Amino acid sequence: MSLTDPLDADPALASAVLEIESHIAEGGWDQPARLYALVPTARLVEHEPALASMMGLDHSSEQGSLTAIEQDQLDPAVELERALESIVWPPGVHGCAAVVERLVLPPDVDDDLPEDQAAAQKFAREHPDRQEVRIVAGTTRGGSTYCALRLRAHDDDQSVVGGIDLVPGLLGLLSATLADEPSEQEENE
Repeated sequence: MSLTDPLDADPALASAVLEIESHIAEGGWDQPARLYALVPTARLVEHEPALASMMGLDHSSEQGSLTAIEQDQLDPAVELERALESIVWPPGVHGCAAVVERLVLPPDVDDDLPEDQAAAQKFAREHPDRQEVRIVAGTTRGGSTYCALRLRAHDDDQSVVGGIDLVPGLLGLLSATLADEPSEQEENE
């Protein structure tokens, strides 16, 4: 896994992702997938002052930051990746982030994975070299991305790995939810 230069990251997005990761970590493991809207804190303070006040946000904390707003719980019967295919964020949402726990296997067992999805999941659950990982991935309409990964085997704040491109597949799905809906003219072409 290649780590990217932290200076390449959007600081507001990286801060929001790491804040989400820290908050989720307080609840321990075996949590459902979660989805967050990321909105500019300044806009939240201006348009929703009561909510901003409840969250402890004020004008001094608003400049250049994003606030994560957790969405309704996702249906646990639907995988996060499938749920993201039907989500489109409104224009006021600057970015989004998702949290999901997954099993990962070492690359050298890729050829041994069964093609059947149920069999592959069983294989992963039973593999002695499996690792449980919590992924927090975020993206913005401007194309910035950031991820934070925490392994269950190294469950401490100092072991969280961050970078802009750690989970490209999930980042691509999240980015697609921010794409502007095609206009009626584009749909008719």
